[in-house]
Amino acid sequence: MLPVGNFSLGSYISQIVDILLVTYVFYKLIMLIRGTKAVQLLKGIVVIVAVWLASSFFELRTMGWLMDKAITYGLLAIIIIFQPELRRALEQLGRGKLFSRSGLADEEEMGNSIDAIVKSTSYMAKRRIGAIISFERETGLTDYVETGIPIHSKLSSELLTNIFVPNTPLHDGAVILRQNEIVAAGCYLPLTESPFVSKELGTRHRAAIGVSEVTDAITVIVSEETGSISITKNGEIHRNLNEETLRALLNAELMVSGKNASSSRWNWRGKKNGQTP
Repeated sequence: MLPVGNFSLGSYISQIVDILLVTYVFYKLIMLIRGTKAVQLLKGIVVIVAVWLASSFFELRTMGWLMDKAITYGLLAIIIIFQPELRRALEQLGRGKLFSRSGLADEEEMGNSIDAIVKSTSYMAKRRIGAIISFERETGLTDYVETGIPIHSKLSSELLTNIFVPNTPLHDGAVILRQNEIVAAGCYLPLTESPFVSKELGTRHRAAIGVSEVTDAITVIVSEETGSISITKNGEIHRNLNEETLRALLNAELMVSGKNASSSRWNWRGKKNGQTP
């Protein structure tokens, strides 16, 4: 092997491979905790490290001593705090899923998912069957999935409708979808605390607004009282949708080809946060 300076070509290649492997591992770990409360904790750790570096640079001895202690004992705290995520990572590693490819569903699959959602919600709206269906996007909904009952079944309008039939074990709670899969049912979503939400909206609508405030999820709601269909995104709710409008909004948000139309689709003449704009 010909040397290049102090390193051989083989050394360069091994270092590049090493960097790529470490980068990939960190990427998979970030994807693992994405959408969980661990993200906020990770931000706190970044702040502590930044303060520690700043105290070293500006020679702030007292602050530096405190940060040294925080980092020294923080390693044990990290293991305790991130215990659920570490357990999930080990479980997925044992199943061979940690490094599996998690690509996005293609447009045909997404189109089938949208058809199933529209067909199911239209059926339930006519019969005033209450429902709340949350579609996971970039921000993971793992924390909320774990509050429900695992389903992990291919999405179909029949199964989706059957879940929300009154007096069945899973009808009370949200269904969480991921691509073309029903991940879990009977899930608990965070209620909005906004004082501007109309008081006529019930728990389902408040939960749909709440999850849209903390994630980028798209949530569809069917009112049990009125049979009306609503959809939430980014803390906003659009109510009294017909089948055509619901399909258009879902296409704009979930289909790759409709991403550019997303922002304009949401400016239609509907009601925002339960109030007339």
